[in-house]
Amino acid sequence: MSVKNKTNQTEDKLQTEIKSIQEPSKEKNQKKERSRIFELLFLIVFGGLILFWLIMSFYKAYAPKPQYLQGQIAAREYSVSSKLPGRVEDLKVKKGDFIQQGELVYRISSPELDAKYTQAQAGYEIAKALNEETHKGAREESIASARDVWNAARAMADLAKKTYHRVEELYQSGVVSLQRRDEAYAAYKSAQYNENVTYQQYQIALQGARSETKEAAAQKQRVAQGQIDEVEAYRHDSNVYAPHSGEVSNVILHNGELSPSGFPVVMLLDMSDSWLRLSVSEDHLNRFQKDQVFEGYVPALKRNIQFKVRYVSVMGDFATWKATSETKGYDMKSYEVEAVPLEAIKDFRVGMSVLVKVP
Repeated sequence: MSVKNKTNQTEDKLQTEIKSIQEPSKEKNQKKERSRIFELLFLIVFGGLILFWLIMSFYKAYAPKPQYLQGQIAAREYSVSSKLPGRVEDLKVKKGDFIQQGELVYRISSPELDAKYTQAQAGYEIAKALNEETHKGAREESIASARDVWNAARAMADLAKKTYHRVEELYQSGVVSLQRRDEAYAAYKSAQYNENVTYQQYQIALQGARSETKEAAAQKQRVAQGQIDEVEAYRHDSNVYAPHSGEVSNVILHNGELSPSGFPVVMLLDMSDSWLRLSVSEDHLNRFQKDQVFEGYVPALKRNIQFKVRYVSVMGDFATWKATSETKGYDMKSYEVEAVPLEAIKDFRVGMSVLVKVP
């Protein structure tokens, strides 16, 4: 029995050793199997991701892309200028200042204008004096002298008349000859004519100039007054005021520089009257009809703003947009579109870009 037990014990040890050898090999096989499964799943997932990326890339590459139109912000600009040429002095503004309407901006110095004003005043005084002289008529001494000459001629005419009647009576009586009678009659008529001449001269001195002459003198005075008013208007324009409230965008001339007539010395921007200016090809024009509302993105402000179309006009032939596709064998016109923002934008500046998305 002892031998048999030893044999059994030996077999058990062998079986145990065989099991101990077989179990690790099974575990290794199971681990290899699991690793293969994981590798296969990884390859499937990785391949799926690559396939998904390729599909999305092709979709994005061939999908229709939205088109953006780029416009710019513009604003009402005013030029501050004077119709009076001269040198700029007492310039009161600089770039970036905000000024109110009616505020003094600068002055114009013009010595030539002062000289013209003196000339105009002197011309007016001359015309005024001539007008008064014409309406007053001759001097009182001239009128009295003309009246005395007329009275003397009238006295001589009365004497000549009496003399003629006496000679006529003597002629009828046969005392004097016909020659003496004719001489007396000729002296009488000559005295009558002389009386009439002196009377007319007296009336001319009494009444003064003709009505046409008086009217001409009055109009000359008005012309001289008009010259003074013109020079005064130029003198008033030597002080230049802001025509509108706004921000000083540019100062072109400075103190001491010569400014021609009408030259813009200072430029003003009114940002409260700003708008968007777009160039739109006619294939997108149906989205920008008058009074239509659209949205634009302002990169400088990083926000979207609503705009309303207020003006549409065709641009010149130089702004024609040419087709680049071979399937489109025609050209399309470009249109200028102006649109105003529907809200007041505080930080708007001229030149800001606006992107408008179109399908």
